Amino acid sequence: MRVYISIDMEGVAGVATMDQVSRGGHGYPRSQRLMTAEANAAIEGAFAAGADSVLVNDSHGTMDNLLHEELDPRARLIFGTPKLDCMAEGISAEHDVAMFLGYHAAAGSPGVLAHTYSSHFYEVRLNGRPVSEAEVNALQAAAVGVPVGLLTGDDVICGVAEKAFPGVRAVAVKVAHGHTAADSLSPAEARRLIREAAAETVRGAAELTPLQMPEVLELEIDMPSTPAAELGAQIPGVRRIADKTLAATFATPTEVLGCVTVCYHLAADAMISRMALYGRR
Repeated sequence: MRVYISIDMEGVAGVATMDQVSRGGHGYPRSQRLMTAEANAAIEGAFAAGADSVLVNDSHGTMDNLLHEELDPRARLIFGTPKLDCMAEGISAEHDVAMFLGYHAAAGSPGVLAHTYSSHFYEVRLNGRPVSEAEVNALQAAAVGVPVGLLTGDDVICGVAEKAFPGVRAVAVKVAHGHTAADSLSPAEARRLIREAAAETVRGAAELTPLQMPEVLELEIDMPSTPAAELGAQIPGVRRIADKTLAATFATPTEVLGCVTVCYHLAADAMISRMALYGRR
């Protein structure tokens, strides 16, 4: 039994503010410890239920957040960015089940720190429907035949997962009270629930089925500014369908994630340039 874990930070218990999820923030080092501890809870539960291997992909921001020396030594870790498959880096047909930990709701949703890949994207849509990172990453898992068996985060993304992923176990470690406010379980209780759910997921993995893969993936991204959209339109195959909206048609989730990753960096660069102008006196 091979387990794949993709872990983000915004959906971790005890985390709700920008200061906590941004490198350099006063609360960020504590969030690293909380994130690492939730990863360890899932790893422990997976091995307790008979997993042979666990691969963890650090999926938040710069993707080097987990504290390596504190991570369960039985697991392997993928970290750093950019990665072609972004938050789904490393998943393969060798894996039996995927777990998405610390996830959050989509851009435009009422969840805690809700966004889709970049806080600079106003919305990301697939086949005309707004999507979360969890849904896109689940398609990448499905492309190699792997089902999503566990998702943890706030109540909003857990509700999405329960509707979207057949047989998924969703562990809501907090309830959204706004974009940067939450009613959270204690980290210790959240870890207990995650540990138990991970074990149950491994035991029931054979009964899970991957998402059904659409024949075509029509991606649309609402960029943060006109210059960002102009830059994105230079990507081969990408069309600019509105002042700030890019669109492209892809056959695989890997192609979608590659485009999202490039647009992520273009959006960030465009916003950094704009903020430098705002700072002038």
